[in-house]
Amino acid sequence: MPKFRGSGRRVGRIAAATAALTVLPLLGVGAVANAADVPQAVAANGSKLERIDGSGRQVTAYVHSVSMDKTIPLKIQLPADTSAPRPTLYLLNGAGGGEDSATWQRRTDVASFFSDKNLNVVTPVGGAFSYYTDWQKDDPKLGRNKWTTFLTQELPPIIDAAFKGNGVNSLAAISMTGTSVLNLAIDAPGLYKSVAAYSGCAETSTEAGRAYIKLVVESRGGGDTENMWGPENDPQWIANDPVINAEKLRGTQLYVSSGNGLPGAHDNLEETGSPSALANQVLLGGAIEGATLLCTNNLFKRLNQLNIPATFDFRPNGTHSWGYWEDDLHKSWPFLANSLGI
Repeated sequence: MPKFRGSGRRVGRIAAATAALTVLPLLGVGAVANAADVPQAVAANGSKLERIDGSGRQVTAYVHSVSMDKTIPLKIQLPADTSAPRPTLYLLNGAGGGEDSATWQRRTDVASFFSDKNLNVVTPVGGAFSYYTDWQKDDPKLGRNKWTTFLTQELPPIIDAAFKGNGVNSLAAISMTGTSVLNLAIDAPGLYKSVAAYSGCAETSTEAGRAYIKLVVESRGGGDTENMWGPENDPQWIANDPVINAEKLRGTQLYVSSGNGLPGAHDNLEETGSPSALANQVLLGGAIEGATLLCTNNLFKRLNQLNIPATFDFRPNGTHSWGYWEDDLHKSWPFLANSLGI
């Protein structure tokens, strides 16, 4: 059953997409400065790596998504030793999709934290307020969103080919995408060994869950949730509810964390920079984190009912903010590393 220490395991990957991949020479450190050095990797549906900017450990790759008909930038951190295949951690940003300054790379120590670890760390840039799901319709404000297809079918085989991925993957995400990673694991059984969801709301079909999604998509993003999953009575709202579909998470190793919204160690002027920013973090960030705690508790109860193992970290305090998510990443790393075989 879910507990504060525990895990589940699922072995596998999406073999069909990988088998359909066209592969030329694999990428090594310092081999990305010239266009001629970029490996050509094409997924089953024709999505492909277009170019790589930068050299060394920190690069930006550009992958054209056929399903969305656009090119997606990806921030990628490579290991020091690129001579052998290695696992991949897909580390997703929150509601802003990495299009703003609220990113793992700008707000946390991910570069130094992963500097001695043998894996690829991949963070897509784009998809703000999209919930990283496949939308039913194009949205006038948020455009075409087919993120489930991109993240589960188009991108993994390209990363494996171009950056020597060994087919062993995990997901970690915050806030909005803390919901998404659970659904991605449900939609692609066996693709991800483990999922770490920090401060996400695992419910989408309850009144509270729908209200939270509308706050993100409509109030903040200007999009229309009916273009995403249809009207409130559309079956897609239930189909994308990780609590209702929790049985499909069996076999995936799960790590879930949430604070309670009360001010904690990272709610201070030194970290926020100004009284107004601190007030916003304490008041708004506290309210949001309190809401995600309710969702997290419901997921805990559901997994317990189903006797599905998981690790939960209910922090004694903390708001919806980056200092706590950096802590969550550090605390969950042994769990993720074990699932990745590191």
